[in-house]
Formats: sequence, structure tokens, C-alpha cells
Amino acid sequence: MDNLTHSLVGAVLGQMGLKKKTGLAMPTLIIAANLPDIDAACTVYGQLSLSMRRGITHGPIALILLPILLWAVMIGFDRWQTGRGKRPENRLAVHKGWLLALAYIGCLSHPALDWLNNYGIRLLEPFSHRWFYGDSIFIIDLWIWIALGLSVWLSLRRERAKVARWTRPAWVGLTAVCGYILFNGAITGIAEREIGAVLRGGGHADALVVASPPPLMFWKRDVFWRTADRYGSASFDIGSGGEVDITGAPTGMDDPRVAPMVEASPVAKAFLFWSRMPVAGFDARGRLILSDQRFGNPLSRGQFELIVEPVP
Repeated sequence: MDNLTHSLVGAVLGQMGLKKKTGLAMPTLIIAANLPDIDAACTVYGQLSLSMRRGITHGPIALILLPILLWAVMIGFDRWQTGRGKRPENRLAVHKGWLLALAYIGCLSHPALDWLNNYGIRLLEPFSHRWFYGDSIFIIDLWIWIALGLSVWLSLRRERAKVARWTRPAWVGLTAVCGYILFNGAITGIAEREIGAVLRGGGHADALVVASPPPLMFWKRDVFWRTADRYGSASFDIGSGGEVDITGAPTGMDDPRVAPMVEASPVAKAFLFWSRMPVAGFDARGRLILSDQRFGNPLSRGQFELIVEPVP
């Protein structure tokens, strides 16, 4: 998910009452909720970074070590301010046990959210390179922004007004978001089952079916399917059902020119390591065009399309 969503989750956890457990609780929760995304620095490598993102920093070793490192930094920061007489007087005393627990809570919320969309996450890296996909929430979900943002604002407002149960809006907001996520997961499951049944009836018994939520319209799904050599698309609406193009088109991945060109290009190898539903084609100049069905939308295609020059 995007970093605003991660930050709002950290903030709403704090407003649920966790920020009263120790000094520096709120910044620890918010920073921890974003911490695995330190791998964003690898974007300087361009499209090669597709194989680097959501890997080692989202895996079990990092999720054990990163909270400890953050915990040590926050304790050091508190001591540094105290030693210079700059520590805020109204800050709670730092409770080391609670501070470490909050660092873990915030950090573990990150892969849980990232798993929800269809970009993919390697939850077991470095022990396994397998990608996991939730296919339930668009990577930037405005409805989650609104629910979490409103919950945090209402909770802060009640807290400043010294209302007794100021944590209630945060609890309601997070509960509503969890229900929304479950509802979207159910829609994805229904879409994949219904479209899969149509494809099996049309002679595509081995088709991989992936439902992807579009922006804003959470009740709909863009559905992609592929077999060993063909791919196609479908649409699904929770109210009216689905429509499928069962004819499809060749994926192009079995073209004999593809393998040697990929072998000669580290970027192409990285792209195919990341790609879940790759499609290959050639232009008039003999260049290999690699793309992914999931990101065929004109708004995202450029970032997820690779051009490989022919090797003499």
C-alpha cells in the first residue's frame, strides 16, 4: 500500500490508546508502519528494482531486526534530548518493553497491508523467493484514507476536548476498515470463481484467473486470465456478474526469440522474476516488448513495460 495508508494505520493504532503506554509511542508506531519500505532506495536502479522491492525488508529476518533497530534509535533519541535539556516536559516516560512492542506492532502491520494488493510481496524472503498476492485492495484506496483519516481526526478532537472515551472513533474506524478489507476479499473470491467457471466451460480448464480491484469502484473487478500460451480479460460487477472474452490472444512467451534476449538482459530477467502474468511482443525494429497483464492500464503501463534491444 502507499505510505499515507501505512502512516494512518500507525496513527490510528496510537489513537486506540497505545500512545498512552509509553513516551514516543506515536512516532514509533508511524515510523515502524513505514519502516520496511526502506527498500524504496533501490528505485535508483530503475526497472531493475522490480525484483528488489517488497523482498528482504518485508521478510521474517527484517521484521525481527528492524523493530529492534528502531527501538534502539528512539531510546537513544530520548536520552539525547534529556542530556541537552530539550526533552518535552509533557512526554511520558519511555517504557522500554512497551516501546519495543509498539515497534513490532507497527512494523508487522506493513506486510499485512502490502499483501492485500496485486503487486506482490515476498513474505518469506530470503528463505523463499515466492510472491504472495491478496488481490483485494487497490494500492491507493481513497475509502481507506477517508475512514482512517476521519477516525484519527475525530479521536484527536475528542481527546483535546477531554472526552472520556476519546479512543472510540479510532476503534470504530479500524474495525470498519477491517470489515471493508474482508468484504473486498469476498468480492475478489467470487469474481475469480465465476470467471473461472466460465473459462472452464469454454475449454480453458487450466486458466490462471486474477481479479484486480480498480480505483474507487471497490464493487467491481478487472479480471485477467491466462493459460500456457493465451491470455485474455474479463470484467466483474458484484451486482450484475461478469463478462469474459474466452478467445484471448497469444502471450508470445513461447516465441523462440524471447528466451535468448531475456538471457542476455539482466533487466529482463528481473522483470520476469517479478512479473506474474508476462506478455511478450516484438516491434518493427525487432525489439522485445515485455509487459504484465495486471498493469496494462495506460496510466501504469509505462512503468511496467520493458523494451529489450536485440543483441547482434
